[in-house]
Amino acid sequence: MDDDIGGDRIQLSPSSCAYNPCYIGKNLHIGEDVTIGSMCHVGRNVTIGNRTNIQGSNYIADGTTIGSSVFIGPNSTILNDKYPPSGDPSKWMAVQIEDNAVIGGGCTILPGANVGDSAVLGGGSVLTKPLPSGEVWVGNPARFLMTRTEYDAKE
Repeated sequence: MDDDIGGDRIQLSPSSCAYNPCYIGKNLHIGEDVTIGSMCHVGRNVTIGNRTNIQGSNYIADGTTIGSSVFIGPNSTILNDKYPPSGDPSKWMAVQIEDNAVIGGGCTILPGANVGDSAVLGGGSVLTKPLPSGEVWVGNPARFLMTRTEYDAKE
């Protein structure tokens, strides 16, 4: 038990960890300084870049690629199977989340709906198509709200 954080750590690399309980699939490719919260499901053949923070209770489907310096809020779902349960990985459409993206809590990202560099998906949104770099989208289905520059100015 780690008294500083309050949970049992699973060391994934010298500087990256996950917190129990969670599921980590085979062939995880993980960068440095990555944190994965408890109650997460990280599928097989997932890639996670450096300095990424994945908060608790997230589902990350097989084949997902997550860039560096990405933030994923709690209770989000990243899917890969457009016609579940196909059971056929050749029909899956893996999601790619590029560097510096922010995914708010409670989001759903549908198969193939990639997230561009420095893009933001607002909490509770459902992403049904690719989110371009540098844009902020919200809603169900998610739609353009503002640019990332305008978003950052509000902080």
